[in-house]
Amino acid sequence: METIRVLIADDHALFRDGLRALLASASDTEFVGEAATGDEAITLAAQVQPDVILMDIQMPGLHGIEATRQIVQASPHIGVLMVTMFEDDLSVFNAMRAGARGYILKGAKHEEMLRAIRAVAGGEAIFSPAIATRLMEFFGTMKPKASPQVFPELSEREREILGLIAQGYKNAEIAHQLVLSEKTVRNHVSNILSKLHVADRTQAILRAREAGLG
Repeated sequence: METIRVLIADDHALFRDGLRALLASASDTEFVGEAATGDEAITLAAQVQPDVILMDIQMPGLHGIEATRQIVQASPHIGVLMVTMFEDDLSVFNAMRAGARGYILKGAKHEEMLRAIRAVAGGEAIFSPAIATRLMEFFGTMKPKASPQVFPELSEREREILGLIAQGYKNAEIAHQLVLSEKTVRNHVSNILSKLHVADRTQAILRAREAGLG
């Protein structure tokens, strides 16, 4: 089994001591350095290129989330596991957006911490049970946003006709398909050109296709 090289970034010396002892107790983890600030974490990450960084959020100077963002941008192969006291939604989502692969609370059991380190080293995303529950609750209550209506200045019939124009249909063909008179279709086309502020049918087709119609 390959050894997982771990860097610790936390401003509390006692907590760093505890993590070092935890890493020493496992045969597949190796302690390769420690940082007390976000800036130190960025510098050390570039130097030692660990497999996993155990990253605190609240540290002097540059906080852990910004440090994570910069580290992941520079070295995407490094897995960052946030180890923190914060479990609010904003911290979790900001850490995810910054590129963290996992989020675990400082009160986690030793077995849970080691399991998270191994998962992150293996390229997995992992969250402590409490955080995972919060994420499921959050995403479970999200409703998909209705897609914005294309060309809201047009009526429903005008959008329908514009879609057919974008597909290459002529006025007579549109009239036949929609059971309308050609004169009615011509009036709709004229209104479409006016509302879209385009000079001719070709420009209308370009606008329609850029918007995904046709």
